[in-house]
Amino acid sequence: MTTRERLLREATAELRSTGGAEDRGPNGPAAISGAVHSWDLSTGVDGPGTRFVVFTGGCPLRCLYCQNPETWRMRDSAQTTTDDIMTEIERYRRFISVAGGGVTISGGEPLLQPRFTGELLHRCHALGLHTALDTSGFLGNQASDAMLADTDLVLLDIKVWNPHTYRTLTGGDITLTLRFAERLAELGRPVWVRFVLVPGLTDAEDEIEGIASFTAALPNIEYIDVLPFHRLGATKYKRLGIPFPLATVEPPTPELLARVHTQFRAHGLSTR
Repeated sequence: MTTRERLLREATAELRSTGGAEDRGPNGPAAISGAVHSWDLSTGVDGPGTRFVVFTGGCPLRCLYCQNPETWRMRDSAQTTTDDIMTEIERYRRFISVAGGGVTISGGEPLLQPRFTGELLHRCHALGLHTALDTSGFLGNQASDAMLADTDLVLLDIKVWNPHTYRTLTGGDITLTLRFAERLAELGRPVWVRFVLVPGLTDAEDEIEGIASFTAALPNIEYIDVLPFHRLGATKYKRLGIPFPLATVEPPTPELLARVHTQFRAHGLSTR
């Protein structure tokens, strides 16, 4: 069994055991608990304006280009509660509001912990904060309509188009993401599509055309974020003792980036 096969098996086992637990105090139900790797502030990357970004622990996919392998397993993250996270968010609430930002729940994969993620989105939305969900869509069926009603923006990773290539890249099934994308369109939820451009892996013209044709038919797509592959996470793999599968792959050239932007724009899509 290869390292990646072992990690995928671990992810499958973890997926079967998750959902989010409710802590109980002496007076009854308290906050929902979940696994959180970290949180940070970002500007212009994880949604509009300056964002408070919560990185949940655990992910069911094992993308070859993943830059955050330390978030793969829930057991490697800290157990915390929605109350704890909301206390941190409250400290920055005025700042992120004035900066035209909000709160983004990212990962890992936040839909691996739907109750925890849904509660955070609901409480932030109730405070009038702009909310965003950063997801691969692989677990889109875990997102209730109520959760999505509390979500002002979905950052959706459409990693590649061909089902065989998607399975090679992630270990998962692209049809689950595409169904989720169609559901978001039916619900009218705004979406920014994220696409990582990896030379020799996701850059084939037919892959781009497939994603472009599909997303152009959805009325709720605001942007296609074309994200150039990089190897900045290679040191994390070394520290964790995990081989980095794309250690020898070079970032895309300016010419390749221009070609991909042109392909998307030819379908009437806005790219960044």
